[in-house]
Amino acid sequence: MKKILALILAIILVMSMVVGLSSCGSKGSSKGGKDATLKVGVILVGDEGEGYTKAHMDGIEAAAAALTKDGKPVEIQWKKNIPEDEKVKTNALDLIADGCTLIISNSYGHQFHFGDVIEEYPDVTFVAMTGDLAAGSGLNNYFNAFTRVYESRYVSGVVAGLKLKELLDEGKLSQDISPNSYDAEGNIKIGYVGAYEYAEVVSGYTSFYLGIKSIVENVSMTVKYTNSWFNEEREAAVAEYLMGIGCVIIGQHADSTGAPAAVQKAYNNNKDNLCFSIGYNVSMLETAPDVALTSAGNNWGAYYEVLFRALIDKTDVPADWAEGFSSNAVDITELGSSVAKGTKEKVDDTVKKIKDGSLKVFDCSTFTVGGKNLTSYIYNSPFGSSIEGMECIKSEGSVYYFDDSSLRSAPYFDIRIDNVVEIKSEYEPS
Repeated sequence: MKKILALILAIILVMSMVVGLSSCGSKGSSKGGKDATLKVGVILVGDEGEGYTKAHMDGIEAAAAALTKDGKPVEIQWKKNIPEDEKVKTNALDLIADGCTLIISNSYGHQFHFGDVIEEYPDVTFVAMTGDLAAGSGLNNYFNAFTRVYESRYVSGVVAGLKLKELLDEGKLSQDISPNSYDAEGNIKIGYVGAYEYAEVVSGYTSFYLGIKSIVENVSMTVKYTNSWFNEEREAAVAEYLMGIGCVIIGQHADSTGAPAAVQKAYNNNKDNLCFSIGYNVSMLETAPDVALTSAGNNWGAYYEVLFRALIDKTDVPADWAEGFSSNAVDITELGSSVAKGTKEKVDDTVKKIKDGSLKVFDCSTFTVGGKNLTSYIYNSPFGSSIEGMECIKSEGSVYYFDDSSLRSAPYFDIRIDNVVEIKSEYEPS
């Protein structure tokens, strides 16, 4: 009897040791489990001093805080100021060696420099933000994501259009008073500081222009490129050029405060100067308090929380994520003191219509290409693409619209519409 009891006690002791070892093994692991820690490595093209990168950092930190509060801890390692070159691969390998099981890069050009790392580490998840190669890669651990930022750019264009209308209604802007601000066809001149001639920038400036045009019909726009995502001197110089040719609004798809600062400087030198700024990523009110109307922005935390939860809960990661106002993924920043009366109410109404689908940003009836409205557009990329040969225009009843970011997350609206002129950059890419 004693031998039987001893055997039973021995079995119980062994079982308790196994259970104890099992629970210790899952604690702090990045492989999953109740107490698992998701270790995230982030490769950033800039740092906190650059608006686009700061927006990503804010979103990642907000998502990590939300998950950690839910008992799902997230640890973050930053790799800042990583250019779009071979350093991407080096830093990715460093992060993997440090135990990161999720690698995020935040700039479009980063995706071309991972080399064979993604394929060699199938247990590590890679997300190239703003990228467009994942869907065609055939790799199960590679994903892309972007926002429908063209929605917030359109709304920022509405803000600019309302300001133009106010200037017109108050008699402060006319061909007699400001002849340099009108083109030969009587259109009011708008300017735009663009980074590169990518579809992402074309999609953004077109939606911005269409937002303005929804308020004031007779507008034309000049886009001048800098060949850099972030270069304060170039962006300021381009803004000065655009003001010099008479542009009344300066928008931007560039990441510094250079353009708004140039517009504010022009105002400081001449209080009667009629030019206002629409920024990107962050509020420009500190830089340009008198002339900044608002900025188009992204709420990257909306995606990062979805991504982190999927990896921790071991559910599917969205293959090509792209959301807008309906998911709180885009917004505009605080309205400046110079906006027209009634701007907030019009913004709220416009956002509501975008959310419910009654307003299509790229409604083909609102623009022409070679004098004609589009009813079809087959995507054709010189670089090859997972959406090559696909139809980009959808219809709802009699409404035809380009449905950007539905076939893949990265924007692919690359159509040059009428009344928009592009000026190539004189600068080398940087």
